[in-house]
Amino acid sequence: MENNYESTLVLLKPDAVRRKVCGEIIARFERKGLTISAMKLLTLTPEMAAEHYAEHKGKPFYLGLIEFITSGPVVALVLTGPNAVKMVRNMMGATDPANAAPGTIRGDYAAIMSKNIVHGSDSIASAEKEIAIYFTEQ
Repeated sequence: MENNYESTLVLLKPDAVRRKVCGEIIARFERKGLTISAMKLLTLTPEMAAEHYAEHKGKPFYLGLIEFITSGPVVALVLTGPNAVKMVRNMMGATDPANAAPGTIRGDYAAIMSKNIVHGSDSIASAEKEIAIYFTEQ
């Protein structure tokens, strides 16, 4: 693999699963050339959610994040490819769907920030930490 290959975590949140748009979103990543290195469907425990969103603890929206992400199944993916973290972030669009450009995942599938359909790691360091929450080396 080339040196700029990296892995990132993507979560298709409960709203994506409920609305049955996971396949469409995954297909976008695959068409872009990213490889699915790992994938599973799971429902986060409050403990997993707390670990995932640890940096937001104490913020006014924290409890809402935990409540939403544990409200139903998510699809957890490890995507690998050149500059995967930046590529996925660009494909997702702005965190607030009201500011997300048409053609981005949030611009096309989400309407409100509290249900913004997808999560992607914001750095290589975050990706490594987050991947370890959802996947073992096996």
